Amino acid sequence: MKLLKILLLTLLVLGVLSATAVAASLVVRSDAGGSPTSEAAAPSPTGVPSESETPSTGPTSAEPITPTTSAPPVDVLQPGDRGEQVRELQYRLFQLDWWPESTSGRYDDATEQAVAGFQAKRGLDATGVVDATTWARLVKMTQTPTHDQLYNILEPGPAILTEGSEGDDVRALQARLKQIGWYFGDVTGVYDAATIEAIQGFQGKRGIPVTGDVDQRTMDRLTAMTTTPTDAEMHNRQPSPGALDARCLTGRVLCIDKTSRTLRWVIDGHVLQTLDARFGSTVNNTPTREGEFHVYVKDADHVSQMFGSSMPYSMFFSGGQAVHYSSDFAAVGYAGASHGCVNIRDYDGIAWLFGQVQVGDKVVVYWS
Repeated sequence: MKLLKILLLTLLVLGVLSATAVAASLVVRSDAGGSPTSEAAAPSPTGVPSESETPSTGPTSAEPITPTTSAPPVDVLQPGDRGEQVRELQYRLFQLDWWPESTSGRYDDATEQAVAGFQAKRGLDATGVVDATTWARLVKMTQTPTHDQLYNILEPGPAILTEGSEGDDVRALQARLKQIGWYFGDVTGVYDAATIEAIQGFQGKRGIPVTGDVDQRTMDRLTAMTTTPTDAEMHNRQPSPGALDARCLTGRVLCIDKTSRTLRWVIDGHVLQTLDARFGSTVNNTPTREGEFHVYVKDADHVSQMFGSSMPYSMFFSGGQAVHYSSDFAAVGYAGASHGCVNIRDYDGIAWLFGQVQVGDKVVVYWS
């Protein structure tokens, strides 16, 4: 009986060991690559989704992803824009003489015209709008402005001419200042107190640092507004008017010589007064008419209805053309022109002449 119990216990132990071996075999097979149906499929080792992995959005494996980049804007700057980049545009245009030195930061009509001019000069489409091509060309041709340049904080440059300077350069300076009514009296060639005062006035009027010395900025602005002085201007020689026209030799005549740019008040062949004169522009098709006329009306306080400008001491002789004082002629000299009238820049001189001339007096406009 005891032997039977030992036999049964042995058989039980062998059964347990056999079941354990079968379970271990199943575990090993699973780790080696078996996939129970209750678990999700593992990702493909190539990174390509399996057929069971269908993304809800985005390209499929047949549509590869292509990288994209942002293209530069078609228009960098255009009319109506404001800000620092507009200031930079304006100052770069200034460096190429397409804009005055002061920036505004407003892309206005003047800025548009300057851009269009720059574009046309370089063979670009003259749209007045700064596209990427225009900006690249402008940047290549100019220097990056400083903060002070962007915001019109001007510092005086080194003095070219200053108190105590002497010579022909000073003579030319004084003659130019005289052309635009900032310097009076004789040209001396000495940078004296009168020259300092004239330069200070000129600088203050144009927003240039007021030093009384001539730096490059002052010289450039003055040169742009004036003509190269003649030897006569630099040495105080009055231009010699040509011979009087034969029609000026009798009676009371305003004898106006376009060649010497003078008006002479003549009575019976005797010259009583000579004044500088400026005439109409042939470029703008507003020349002063030539021939013999007569004063038909006088108006000491005339204002132009067409242009709204003041025409003191007007003496009309042909339609709307008159002899009169011109503040513009006094300011910029021969750098400007009239719309057909005979401009006089000597205020006291024209005031005296106005008192002498009578309606009906002869007016002769000619080339000597």
